[in-house]
Amino acid sequence: MSHLQQEQLMLVRADDAKDWFYKGEGAANIVLGYCGSALFLVGKVLRIQKVAKGGSPSPNGCLYLSDHERLIWKDIGELAEPTSKDVAATAFIDHVMRNLLGSKHIDAGILVHVSKKFLEAVEGNIKSQRPPWRVDASKIDVLCESAFLISDHSIIIVLNSILHDALSTISGTPKHDFCIAVEIKPKCGFLPSSEYIAEKNAVKRHVTRFKMHQFLKFHQGEISQISGYDPLDLFSGLKDRIHLAITALFASPQNNFRIFLNGSLIFGGLGGSMDNTDVRSHKSGEAIADLISACGLQLGSFLELVSEAIFGSGILDRLLATQQLDVLDIEGAIHVYYNIISQPCVVCKNLSDAELLHRYSLLHSLSLEDSLKIVREYLIAATAKDCSLMISFSRTADGRNASDCNSVVLKSLNQSYNYKAYFIDLDLKPLEKMAYYYKLDQKIVNFYKMNDKMEGKPSISGSGGPPGEALDASS
Repeated sequence: MSHLQQEQLMLVRADDAKDWFYKGEGAANIVLGYCGSALFLVGKVLRIQKVAKGGSPSPNGCLYLSDHERLIWKDIGELAEPTSKDVAATAFIDHVMRNLLGSKHIDAGILVHVSKKFLEAVEGNIKSQRPPWRVDASKIDVLCESAFLISDHSIIIVLNSILHDALSTISGTPKHDFCIAVEIKPKCGFLPSSEYIAEKNAVKRHVTRFKMHQFLKFHQGEISQISGYDPLDLFSGLKDRIHLAITALFASPQNNFRIFLNGSLIFGGLGGSMDNTDVRSHKSGEAIADLISACGLQLGSFLELVSEAIFGSGILDRLLATQQLDVLDIEGAIHVYYNIISQPCVVCKNLSDAELLHRYSLLHSLSLEDSLKIVREYLIAATAKDCSLMISFSRTADGRNASDCNSVVLKSLNQSYNYKAYFIDLDLKPLEKMAYYYKLDQKIVNFYKMNDKMEGKPSISGSGGPPGEALDASS
């Protein structure tokens, strides 16, 4: 039996629950950090699935793929016939996203078996640590038999320094055991140009989805100011524009920007629309500056360091190319979706524009194979638009770079840093959400057009104004 197989068969018992602590959560999963003594678990996080309050837990490892989803992913055996949602997620990362984004920047993790008693114990232990609105909305799915064990990329370089630190202690030389990490949710980095975008929605061709969605979130009370962040800056490949984007993200982090020091969150929310992060509140801005300064960096230098790493690595180039697999935009892809599920197109049913109906009829005449390819690539692009990038940094010791790390030089300080970059949250998007994506898209665009004509637009954050956490839906 291989080492991987042995780990996959590990059963996490109820007694082990005390060794796991709450680290954060998103719409579908809770993330736990490890504080126990098992060496192979040190530096790992456990991602456990949730279920809505009032919803039914899913037996035997959660939901399987639908028949239509199996058809879409039929060329990938493990994905077409998964035994659980977790197995499907692993196969999606391994066989799809790894090829597109590069193995060096992907960590699929491994599946571990977890007992119902362990999950029930964890549920009780972390309840007081979760945001109250999250507790009201969801709970751990105690019937899930597996969870993801993944490296904690906010401290990965610290762990790689364990041997060096041990040797430093013996020899009496100084240790360099800090790691500062940033998590960025880049969002969609291009403007769509699809011919299937209705003329009434032409604004989509010159205003980013992120900016338009900000107006809706502000109206719904999910954020207190509109962010000045522009994804086009981050994906521009130009150092000055990348730095402008990073600065804007820090000024209004919402759920798009978080900072960790040695694995502990020091800036940004735990995740979700109700976790507010105010740069000015509780002196958090000063705390960030002090904590980063303790690592030999002022805040401005740290933001410059992040910008340099993104610019020098070119890591966002492959992410952008993956996002651009969405060629038709949701206004085109939604029609192909109805081809696959063999149902009358709801969008066409409500249209009276003869020119648009003719244009969309071409999509409805596509073969099943062509339809499957379009929707498959749309779903892949949706994952790329909603994933996060984690970059962790550590100072080099005596000018030495770690063999398994990249390096970046901060010229303003004449200091070299090791860094690693990983894409995380590469979840497989459900086919059934296509209709939801279309409705949300139209809601965002319609509200922006209406708001754009009004006087007294909401102010744009860029000077350290108070942000709030964004909606869970993709922007």
